[in-house]
Amino acid sequence: MSEPFVQARPEGWTNPLRDPRDKRLPRIAGPCGLVIFGVTGDLARKKLMPAVYDLANRGLLPPGFGLTGFARRDWENEDFGKVVYDAVRENARTPFRQAVWDRLAEGIRFVQGSFDDDEAFDRLCDTVHELDAERGTNGNHAFYLSIPPGAFPVVCKQLARSGLAGQDHPGQWRRVVIEKPFGHDLASAQELNAIVNDVFPEESVFRIDHYLGKETVQNILALRFANQLFEPIWNANYVDHVQITMAEDIGLGGRAGYYDGIGAARDVIQNHLLQLLALTAMEEPVSFSPGELRTEKIKVLSSAKLVQPLDETTARGQYTAGWQGNEWVVGLKEEEGYNPESRTETFAAITVEVDTRRWAGVPFYLRTGKRLGRRVTEIAVVFKRAPHLPFDETMTEELGQNALVIRVQPDEGVTMRFGSKVPGSTMEVRDVTMDFGYGLAFTEDSPEAYERLILDVLLGEPSLFPVNAEVERSWRILDPVLERWAESGVPEPYAAGSWGPKGADAMMARTGRTWRRP
Repeated sequence: MSEPFVQARPEGWTNPLRDPRDKRLPRIAGPCGLVIFGVTGDLARKKLMPAVYDLANRGLLPPGFGLTGFARRDWENEDFGKVVYDAVRENARTPFRQAVWDRLAEGIRFVQGSFDDDEAFDRLCDTVHELDAERGTNGNHAFYLSIPPGAFPVVCKQLARSGLAGQDHPGQWRRVVIEKPFGHDLASAQELNAIVNDVFPEESVFRIDHYLGKETVQNILALRFANQLFEPIWNANYVDHVQITMAEDIGLGGRAGYYDGIGAARDVIQNHLLQLLALTAMEEPVSFSPGELRTEKIKVLSSAKLVQPLDETTARGQYTAGWQGNEWVVGLKEEEGYNPESRTETFAAITVEVDTRRWAGVPFYLRTGKRLGRRVTEIAVVFKRAPHLPFDETMTEELGQNALVIRVQPDEGVTMRFGSKVPGSTMEVRDVTMDFGYGLAFTEDSPEAYERLILDVLLGEPSLFPVNAEVERSWRILDPVLERWAESGVPEPYAAGSWGPKGADAMMARTGRTWRRP
């Protein structure tokens, strides 16, 4: 059953029954607008525009909300409105309702121009002021940069030059939303942060990591800190190792030009997987305020270090042709537009240790890849074996290690693996699982990640957004791996539909461990 929809409220409406101190109820954005740069891209069409509609459909946007697109296309407002309409009808999660669409469409605007066009940004400034006057957006605007990272500096400078980055009156706000990747190494990330912070203060910068908006990622905190069950064993005394996996069953899908030179480690490990590691390993914060959460995550990232030697504790690969399910797919080097001499990896695995009292000696294995066995993201906390098993050896030889597995996608939930007696006259013990699924336990649908994150931007709620320190510390962890890979060797081939190159298995085998098969 879906979450009940709330009709968009008349301007100035407040719920007289709602206690504003009650954090359990959804917060509704105040007067504001959103400007999207890169509205012709897939992200805007498949995620951002539908998310805006879904928020409006759930009554979480103000009635006078303004949505402005900026691109080089020769469009009028009505043309862009049709693009948004098509994107909503094709990709929105909530049912289409004409009344909600009509109200949203009244605030849709479009500005034609390129990023180096001063006149276009001046027109955008005029458009924003028109929305303030006509729609009551009150000077509050967020700028979503759904554009290549190389264009961030020029757009930020244009926002500053045109006056769009500054508030016209006290109490107003202007915010910028930046998509990953945040640089391609530590030096470029520091340079990018300096450029952005020269225009927007850090509290107004929202770096999108859509994984942090997923309900199951946030459930890591609830699982750990709302239950006394896990805290006593969440440490090196009981945990053998942790595996964090993000596997994709797709290839480059037309993104060859973007992906070449970036690779799996930069694309996924530097942001998604290191953030998941931080949430898994962090200490309990004093509160769940944004500042306290960031403090604990930064402590983890500051304590994390690569396990040496890198030639034995990391692995990389490129997929070749093979069977993906029932379909034969081509290899990376046969993908359209890809450089056959490229050494960019499509599979990456690294070993990290968190040098704290809680986690000393516990390896964290992070892996990601394309064209793997199935699409899945999970965190597997694998526990040490019991020090003594008072059973016949033949009865326990098949018994694995206890594990707690947090499934981030696609089947969101938590699984526990433990040993149980097999019915019968002998003491035979076998692995069994206990499963919790979000879809079965709750009647409400989990909000889509971009819905949650866009709403948090409009509310000024930065809990789920990495700050400068997190980004830079993540690059400090990953840079030595990238430098080592650039110096020697080439990615190892692995067949599409498999679980990666043999080197990744050898990396685990050196410590007597194996990868978990999701």
